[in-house]
Amino acid sequence: MYTVSILQAKTDSEIQDIATLAEDIWHQHFTPIIGEAQVNYMVNKFQSHPAIKSQVENNGYEYYQIYSSHTLAGYAGIHPEEDALFLSKLYIKKDFRGQHLATEAMNFLINLCKERGHKKIWLTCNKYNANTLAIYNHLGFVITDAQMTDIGNGFVMDDYILTYEIQ
Repeated sequence: MYTVSILQAKTDSEIQDIATLAEDIWHQHFTPIIGEAQVNYMVNKFQSHPAIKSQVENNGYEYYQIYSSHTLAGYAGIHPEEDALFLSKLYIKKDFRGQHLATEAMNFLINLCKERGHKKIWLTCNKYNANTLAIYNHLGFVITDAQMTDIGNGFVMDDYILTYEIQ
């Protein structure tokens, strides 16, 4: 049995731990989907220590470390909005998948939404990320739209928008 804990990353060291984990997860998971060049670009632009630190300090993002039996196994990044919570990032390290950490993280986020009065959680997910789309479907998310976003350097994010209504 695994014990799961979810803690907000507040220190520079905790943010660095997330950035290090992000680099590992992104290269392992996304290289087959979007290619190494885009993974390198996106990790640097969105998941590096300076990027995450800036998101927290300047853009209202919150990051949470997901632990399985005292080992950092994943992370979530959120951005509170007026009546919704944008789930910007939810990633679990390959060795820890199948332990229902995403479900635990969702329960944590649902409770956070209820505390803060948010009516829904929404996120974007790459259209070709089939396993992750299946997990979000299992967790109760519904595809509500699609978008293609130019992120610079000749790259785009080709995503579905998924929404989970808070009951």
